Amino acid sequence: MKKKQLILGLVVLVLLVALGVYGEHRYPINWREVVSQLEQANWRDLGIGIVSIFVAFAFRSVRWAGLLKHHQRVSPFSLIGTQVMGFTAIALIGRVADPVRPYLVSKKTGLPLSSQFAVYIVERLFDMGSMALIFSIAMLWIPESAIVAATSHSKIVATLGEHFPLLATIFARYGGLVFTFAGALFLVAVRLYGQAVATFFEKTFGLFSKKLGAAAGEKIRTFHSGLDTMRTFSEFSATAAVSLGMWVLIAFAYFITCKAFSGSPQLAGITPPKCVLLMITSGGASIFQLPILGWFTQILIVAAALAGFFGASREASMACAASLLIVTFLAVIPVGLIWAQFEHVSLRKVAHDSEIAEEIAVEQPATNEAE
Repeated sequence: MKKKQLILGLVVLVLLVALGVYGEHRYPINWREVVSQLEQANWRDLGIGIVSIFVAFAFRSVRWAGLLKHHQRVSPFSLIGTQVMGFTAIALIGRVADPVRPYLVSKKTGLPLSSQFAVYIVERLFDMGSMALIFSIAMLWIPESAIVAATSHSKIVATLGEHFPLLATIFARYGGLVFTFAGALFLVAVRLYGQAVATFFEKTFGLFSKKLGAAAGEKIRTFHSGLDTMRTFSEFSATAAVSLGMWVLIAFAYFITCKAFSGSPQLAGITPPKCVLLMITSGGASIFQLPILGWFTQILIVAAALAGFFGASREASMACAASLLIVTFLAVIPVGLIWAQFEHVSLRKVAHDSEIAEEIAVEQPATNEAE
């Protein structure tokens, strides 16, 4: 695994250097202007953005504690450290460190690791649902021209736009709402009829590949197990409300960070709905986050979005993209490292152990089924 990651990292590094050289030659950037944009930025607003992100960690702690209450009662804010250290590991090590949070919660509470992976999956489902809902609402307020510009990179939308312009606009504006509604129906079906849904997908995908069918069935059973943490509609509503509140805070951090760049009229005048588009772009860039290298790819992608979607200068876009990375992703690192010292936690060791534990947890059901 490490060898593959090293090779992938080297390939990305070469591509990144090549892209940087090409970009500097084709679209030269005035780095003094980048520094000037940073100097003109409202640092108080940047600080407010960082505080918003840390408050969002408290929301994550409250949500995780709520999902645990049928297994063990824990203080709503007692898990903040696990969230902070977990995201610090992701920032430093990459997405391979995703299992760190459930691993740390398992160690802290003494609950089985498998149950925490189930909670983690439910958490991610609520994250995706919350973002889909926020994105869908934002689309209702964004002008058609901005939507076309922001979604022009999508092959699906581009193909639709070429042959059916009206359908492409409808898909871009209302597609999120449709997918959100479909996802909600799927979750309800899994919660009420988890075994039946798992068996259906297992047999359906099994027609093409038994391994794929078994994996799909096991994933849905894990979803069902995780959703069992919410046994009433009020519990579901509370989890959804906390998730939405958390993502509103994160969206506000993006918004206030962009507004901080008073030297760029396009950034200073950005609207909340347009900022949601930027969040989607940034989120997509961080899905396959690599250690350290991923920071620069994310800056380049977000800077390109700011310049292409909103018409900001390349210098202002670069300064804002770097600030967004620091505010929303890297600011947690110093706090996480200090917290890990107090908790006597080695993030590198925990990342390695949690990755092995996740593989065992995934393989265990298949082994039991074979027996």
